[in-house]
Amino acid sequence: MVAGGNAAPGFYDAALQRRQTLMGASGPAALVKNGKVFMIAMFACIGGLLYGYNQGVFSGVLTMPSFQRHMGNYDSNDPADQTRKGWLTSILELGAWFGTLLSGFLAETASRKYGILIATSVFILGVVIQTTAISAGHNSILGGRFITGMGVGSLSMIVPMYNAEVAPPEVRGSLIALQQLAICFGIMISFWIDYGTNYIGGSGDSQHEAAWLLPICLQLFPAAVLFAGILFMPFSPRWLVHHNREEEARKVLANLRDLPPDHELVELEFLEIKAQSMFEKRTVAEHFPHLRELTAWNIFKLQFVAIGSLFKTRAMFKRVIVATVTMFFQQWTGINAILYYAPTIFKSLGLSSNTTSLLATGVVGVVMFIATIPSVLYIDKIGRKPILTIGAIGMAICHIIVAAIVAADRYSWATHKAAGWGAVVMVWLFVVHFGYSWGPCAWIIVAEIWPLSNRPYGIALGASSNWMNNFIVGQVTPDMISGISYGTYLIFGILTFGGAAFVWFFVPETKRLTLEEMDVIFGSEGTAQADFERMEEINKEIGLDTLLRGAGSGSGVVGTEKEHSGSEKEPHLEATAEHE
Repeated sequence: MVAGGNAAPGFYDAALQRRQTLMGASGPAALVKNGKVFMIAMFACIGGLLYGYNQGVFSGVLTMPSFQRHMGNYDSNDPADQTRKGWLTSILELGAWFGTLLSGFLAETASRKYGILIATSVFILGVVIQTTAISAGHNSILGGRFITGMGVGSLSMIVPMYNAEVAPPEVRGSLIALQQLAICFGIMISFWIDYGTNYIGGSGDSQHEAAWLLPICLQLFPAAVLFAGILFMPFSPRWLVHHNREEEARKVLANLRDLPPDHELVELEFLEIKAQSMFEKRTVAEHFPHLRELTAWNIFKLQFVAIGSLFKTRAMFKRVIVATVTMFFQQWTGINAILYYAPTIFKSLGLSSNTTSLLATGVVGVVMFIATIPSVLYIDKIGRKPILTIGAIGMAICHIIVAAIVAADRYSWATHKAAGWGAVVMVWLFVVHFGYSWGPCAWIIVAEIWPLSNRPYGIALGASSNWMNNFIVGQVTPDMISGISYGTYLIFGILTFGGAAFVWFFVPETKRLTLEEMDVIFGSEGTAQADFERMEEINKEIGLDTLLRGAGSGSGVVGTEKEHSGSEKEPHLEATAEHE
């Protein structure tokens, strides 16, 4: 929440401590308890599967002889063509960056639900254009990948937002982490599909065009499933409240929590969301009265106001730094250099056979998928900060070891095969460290730190940092591998150590906090007294003040919740007292 700069810290702390005590444990049991939300989030994460599959599939396609013949100097092994090869891969990230910038407006006007629908439509269009490359050549691949990237970029931003807004706090991190698990699953199956289709017509000069065309076409199936199924998913209750569909929001919230609409828990959470929405609307009405109506054109103009507001106070600017720099370090760990060019990298480590390098690439997908599962189960129990720090240190060490091996043996792999396989194992171990840490945790932080009115634009800003750095890494990696060899891994290793330091010293822990209470841990410097008074007035106007103080006294709400639900959900709303 934006307000609250002059509230008594003791009140905030007491309410937060009470909720933390009552909430109970996070982890697998909490996911079972919130099974309905878990299933909804899993379906929405088909968007993550599309993202991951699209990331992974091209690394194998790039090394297929039939594709190289078709694309000519856009996909040759000649060092002079490495920049073109970089463009062929990284143009998807450029499209994703552009799509991400539009996603805030899309998610706010069309809703998170229909935003996913529109993004999926754009994705399907891009894939269809890519399939015409069999006759149109490299221009169709370039254009199709740019359009596909727009869809992928939008999905990468809207799906975590949607999952964050339908989830209770005790499983929110796990549900957002499902996005990364889905990405890893997409990467894994794409690698093995590449390995299988590599044999169509033979793995040499006789290879058929279907070897690379089939993996591209297969993306259409999960996209069609997401397109049809999202129509049956609920709207985000936070979006509904913000767009004056309050009764619908209450019903959706009750359905998501498996409680009757008049239950105290539902009422508390509903009023908390409503108070936040009313505050944002009244703030806009006061400062920008000509934009107070939520028309599409006003929302389009408001996105620039919202983005500008991210830089106006210390508390909001800290969020900007956390989101954008976290995503910078996520990409400069070198993960997408591995994913996009894994077969090429494995060949540079001594695996000369294309089939063997594709097999080693397939292992990358498997170990990343398996390594991500613990984060989905335990991220809300352990926390973001320790996982990110440990993961970064592990990845950096792997990079340094690979750099040392390559420096010593890059000219003599034939006589030092064990060293080559040692470097390959270090790449696999690097992927394990990324899978449980920076893969899911970076997206969790970007999705959960923003207040309601700034959330679409804040997530878009963080995601755009991800995609722009993703684009740069994809563009420069071929030249780095061919030009500076082991220096590539040194650069990634040093930057990854920098990521560990950034997280440890600058990123606050956000586990088990509600979306509406992030201002407590980010501080509220720069928040005007008028903002605090406005929120106080709203809380009293809608009855949230009375309800929360009654809950805080332990005089009925908590006992009733325990008696009726036997769950840990009630603390989700107890902590909203800290906003008073």
